Amino acid sequence: MLKVNALCLGLLTLSLPLKADILNLTSLEWPPYASEVVEQQGASVAVVKAAVEAMGHELNVEFYPWERAVHLAKNKPDYAGYFPEYYFEADDLLFSQSIGTGPLGFVENKSNPVTWSSLNDLKSINIGVVRGYVNTTELDNMIANQEIKAVAVTSDSRNILKVAGKRIPLAVIDSNVLDYLLKSDPDIASAKDKVKMNSKLLEEKDLFVAFANDENGKKWRTIINQGLKKIDSEAIMKRYFSK
Repeated sequence: MLKVNALCLGLLTLSLPLKADILNLTSLEWPPYASEVVEQQGASVAVVKAAVEAMGHELNVEFYPWERAVHLAKNKPDYAGYFPEYYFEADDLLFSQSIGTGPLGFVENKSNPVTWSSLNDLKSINIGVVRGYVNTTELDNMIANQEIKAVAVTSDSRNILKVAGKRIPLAVIDSNVLDYLLKSDPDIASAKDKVKMNSKLLEEKDLFVAFANDENGKKWRTIINQGLKKIDSEAIMKRYFSK
């Protein structure tokens, strides 16, 4: 009788789910990829949430201005990391496998389109960027070396308005972000008929979760990477944008 009870107890223990942990990440207002005010908190959040839940855990995302989101993720143990981020070399960060992609290029004024074949063609003009954002390796290196003149602002919306007002000819932006803002942001409604994406993309950029390079970050990166193998992140992104 004791053996039977012990066996039943062992089977019951095996059938119980493991205790769910909560992954705390920071992010920014960057719709349609991440935002407090859009469905599912954005396409990138939907992917990460699906990956976390596939591993039996929960996701909590807190939204801040971008530079603060990065600072908190790197310096506060309450957070394991931040997202969505482009990959770059960093000793204090660990990057997940790709959680999706985004087409990065330039927004331009419709009445003054810019033709270019390499970034060297853009050395004579001012290019808008968002302060704290990673762009492409080549562009960021050329900006750092002062080969390209960059004008930094605090948001994509500000850059769109500057391009619409012909204060700068180009600004770096993700085409999905531009499309969303032109349709949804009343503050840039006046720019809707004045700007468009430049015909040449900079790069189709992979998006990642950036984790702090510590034991907690390593743990959650492993969990996310395993979860990503269990879901179809591309299908989740496609479904989201099709809406």
